[in-house]
Amino acid sequence: MYRTIDLFAGVGGIRLGFEAHGCKTVFSSEWDKHAQKMYEDNFGEKPFGDINLIKPEEIPDHDILLAGFPCQPFSIAGKGLGFEDTRGTLFFNIEEILAVKQPYAFFLENVRRLTTHDNGNTFRIITEKLKNLGYFIHYKILNSLDYGIPQKRERIYIVGFKEDIHFEFPKPIRSYRPLSEFLEDEATIDKSYFVTDHIKEKRLAHVKGKPQRPTIWHENIGGNISALPFSCALRAGGSYNYLLVNGERRLTSREMFNLQGFPKDFKITLPYTQARKIAGNSVTVPVIEAIAKNFIQSLENKKPAIKAEQLELIEVV
Repeated sequence: MYRTIDLFAGVGGIRLGFEAHGCKTVFSSEWDKHAQKMYEDNFGEKPFGDINLIKPEEIPDHDILLAGFPCQPFSIAGKGLGFEDTRGTLFFNIEEILAVKQPYAFFLENVRRLTTHDNGNTFRIITEKLKNLGYFIHYKILNSLDYGIPQKRERIYIVGFKEDIHFEFPKPIRSYRPLSEFLEDEATIDKSYFVTDHIKEKRLAHVKGKPQRPTIWHENIGGNISALPFSCALRAGGSYNYLLVNGERRLTSREMFNLQGFPKDFKITLPYTQARKIAGNSVTVPVIEAIAKNFIQSLENKKPAIKAEQLELIEVV
């Protein structure tokens, strides 16, 4: 059983993915009080608050550090300030904990734009610092749409090990389950989720083609409407009408967590406004589970990494 710590934990999506493969969480941290409450309601423990208020030496020993560190400083939807944003500097908390506690491995998640922010300098700084701590790193952008979930959500995943062991990110399954499996029965949904006739008419006037049902209608910055059999990425800061089911209503709290792949019995114990924000900031659990499976297999097997020249030889053969 590998011991993990769950940093910038949100409501525990990364934790769920790794605990599905036998890991045990020994410490969690999340500063948002609403996320703390929902985390406690589901896992029976309240995460520590601001990570700046605990010394790395006080964090329990662990084998794997898990962190979905704040993405707003690097996001297209945010101001893109990177390390100039105080939230951006929270990566350095991760660096310090890794330096002091020396876990064997880590798993990090962030927005795709992290790789291109500041012409790639931000990502270069991050990877260099991780390598300087003695970690062999692997990273890849994965899309939730490729792992069974009808949500187009691209994220960068970074893993590291103290030894140069073999690791591969999970291969895409290239299909996703029908959107209908993630939506609630329309007859049971409160009328407050349905938009006004004016908004519906505006959407209809700008939508492309003749949409099927069910679809999720997405309005881009230019005002164009796309009706798709999957959701565009959930966003914490998106407008209330950013995504509309069939161009008629907003997603419910449960539907948003469904689209992040959370279990059906996961408790949603917050008002809509807060649940919507947290779902938009969360991770897609099945993607984490798929990575965690390969991650744990690498730890168990500890086979030497395949070098580039060996890989070329394999391809030739």
